[in-house]
Amino acid sequence: MDLEKFNLPRYLTTLPLFSSMREDELTRLATGCELRRMERGKLIFRTGDPCNEFHVPVLGQVKLFAISPAGTEKVIELCGPGHTFAEAVMFLGVPYVVSAQTLSDTLLLTVDKAVVLREIQFNPDFSLRMLAGLSRRLHGLVKDVEGYALHSGVQRVIGYLLGDRMTESDAASEAITVSLPVSKAAIASRLSLTPEYFSRVLNELETAGLIQVDKRDIHITDTARLANYQPR
Repeated sequence: MDLEKFNLPRYLTTLPLFSSMREDELTRLATGCELRRMERGKLIFRTGDPCNEFHVPVLGQVKLFAISPAGTEKVIELCGPGHTFAEAVMFLGVPYVVSAQTLSDTLLLTVDKAVVLREIQFNPDFSLRMLAGLSRRLHGLVKDVEGYALHSGVQRVIGYLLGDRMTESDAASEAITVSLPVSKAAIASRLSLTPEYFSRVLNELETAGLIQVDKRDIHITDTARLANYQPR
C-alpha cells in the first residue's frame, strides 16, 4: 500500500465512529492522524506511557496485554482492522493501563487527542458516537467478566468460534470456516485459558465431529450442534 496515495478521510468514513461526519469534518480530523507501518512484535506503547491519542489497525493485528507481578502475560484484547482502542484512557487523561504490541506486520492509524476534542466541542453528534463506542466497549468487558465467571473453558472456546453469529436459542444449522487471526496461544490467553487446555478443547470438539482443525482454519461442520454442545 502506497501511504502517499492513501485517502485518509475516505478511510475514516469506514469506521463507525466517523461514518456520519461531513467531508469538511473528516478533513479536519485527518490533520490529527498519523499512519505508521509497524513490524510484527513491535511495541506500540507500554503500561505507564502517557496517552494522548487512540489507535486503529488499518491492516494487521494488535494485542493489548498486561504483565502480572509474577511475569505472566495476560492478553486483554485482540484488535483487528477497524477496531479502535485506547479511547477511554485518552479521555481520562491518565497513562496507558495496558501495553500494546503488533502480532503481525501492521499499518496503524493514530488519532491525536487534540483534534478529537476539537470535534467534540463543535459537533454534538460526534460526541454521542464517541459515547456509544465507549459504551459498547464497556458492555464487551462486562460480558467478558461474566463469561469467565459463569462459563466453562469449553463454552468460552465455542463462544469465541461462533462469535456474534448466533445464540443457542436461535442458532441456524450451517457449515462455516473460522480462520484464527492470531496464534492459538494468544487466543487462549484472551479467553483466560492455558494454551494446552485450549488445544485439548479443540481436540475434544474435533473428536466429537463438531469441527475440523487445519492449522489456523477451524471448519465447523454444524453451527447449531456446536452451539448446543454439552462438555463431557
